[in-house]
Order: sequence, then structure tokens, then C-alpha cells
Amino acid sequence: MDILNALILGVVQGLAEYLPISSSGHLEIFHDLLGLDLSGAESLEFDLMLHVATVLSTIVILWKEFMPLCTSFFTLKWDSNTIYVLKILVSCIPVAIVGFCFKDFVESFFGGNLLVVGICLCITAALLAFTYFFRTSPETARKYKPRNISWLDAIIIGCAQAVAVLPGLSRSGSTIATGIMLGDKREEVARFSFFMVIIPILGEALLDLKDLFSPATGLAANTSGVGVGFLPILVGFIASFIVGCLACKWMLEIVKKGKLVWFAIYCVIVGVLCIVFN
Repeated sequence: MDILNALILGVVQGLAEYLPISSSGHLEIFHDLLGLDLSGAESLEFDLMLHVATVLSTIVILWKEFMPLCTSFFTLKWDSNTIYVLKILVSCIPVAIVGFCFKDFVESFFGGNLLVVGICLCITAALLAFTYFFRTSPETARKYKPRNISWLDAIIIGCAQAVAVLPGLSRSGSTIATGIMLGDKREEVARFSFFMVIIPILGEALLDLKDLFSPATGLAANTSGVGVGFLPILVGFIASFIVGCLACKWMLEIVKKGKLVWFAIYCVIVGVLCIVFN
């Protein structure tokens, strides 16, 4: 992989992880457009660093909210912050089950298939559009008053995150749209969505790290001696981190203003193109 390709993929990852357009789906699209065929140790080490960059960008942008949560939770202080962290942990149970039990199946069956990406992007578009029109209708506005995320909401939002492991089905779009449809406050559900992804991303990074040093699939199995290289990995990491910080702040404002419908239009256009040209 050259530096330009690494820069492009880093920008795509940083943008698409927060915007409701599916990072996994767009990475599949750009792998195809750039003619990249990363596999084995090459893919693992590059994806690992992009995931770490995404986590860091979340922590940096939400630092003021992140530190009190960590302080309360790790000092065993029973307060609203600790309860909030526990809700995040509960929301991660569904995706943890999918990750441990079905990760290889999902990657082998759905990975690299632009038809699947296109269909899932269209589903993402339908979900975002439905959320927008459902929650902005006068009847719904009168009937539902925005509330804080409950324990049941956390589980349901977590299930949405688990389903969004499919490439093209946006994780942030699915979780935020689900929370809004449940009646949760827009800004709060956006923050909750960004916080809840930290644990699955770190978990996936640890699994990638394990595979990276596996004799069968990792660096030891890379007999060609060709890897991504330090400089492309560094460029991809920096690009993903910087763009991720900007996208995270932007997405928080977008959700607050209720403008997700524009991403529905984008997703359906890209989805149809993927289906037609797969």
C-alpha cells in the first residue's frame, strides 16, 4: 500500500465511523475503487491502527464527559456516571456475542461483496429517512417527550449496533436512529452511541492483535515479507484521527439539529450505484 491509498482510507474511516454512512461499507467500496487487495497480516495491522485512531478521536472530543465517567466507574463511586457506564456495558453485550461467535462468518460471507454493501446502504437510508419523518411529524412531537436513555433502551440500541456489523449498515446511523425512535434525547443518544463503540472497537482491536501474532494468519505466516509499511500505517492513523475528531464534532451538531435525512439521500444513491456496478 502506498501513502496516498493509506491517506484516502484513513480519511474514509475517520469520516464514515461517525457519519451515518457505514465505515465498513465505504472501506469495501474504496478497496475496490483503489484496486487494493489487502489480506491476512497486511489487513490486520492496518485495520488495527485505524480502529485505535477512531477510539482516540472519540475520547479527545468527548474528554470532558469521558473523564468523569472513568473516575466514577474505576473508583467504584455509585452515582449517575457509574450507572451511565453500566448502561454502556449492557449495550455492548449483543455486539460482543456477535463478535465472538459470528465474526469470522460475517467477514467471510459478507466481506468484499459490493452487492451486500449496496443493499445495506439502502437499508441504512430507509432507517434514517423513517426516523426523520417519524420524529418530525406533529403528531409524534405532541405524543412523545424526549427522555433519558433507560436500561431497556440501552439493550435495544445495543442490538441495533450488533446488527450493524454488516458492511454498509451504518453503526452510528443504526444506533442513533434507534435511540431517537425510542424517544431518547437526540444529543444524549449521539454521545451514548459514540461512547458505546469504544468497547467493541477495542475488543475488535484485541482480536485483530491476537490474529496478528497468530502463527497461522499473522505476521509469522506472511512469508512474502511484504507488509503495509510503517509510513502508510502512520499516515492512515493520523488521517483517521484528525478527520475522526472533526467528524465526531460535526455529527453531534447534525444530530442536535435533526438533519440525518440528508445522509439517507446519500446512502441510497451510493447503495444503488453499488448494486448496479457490483
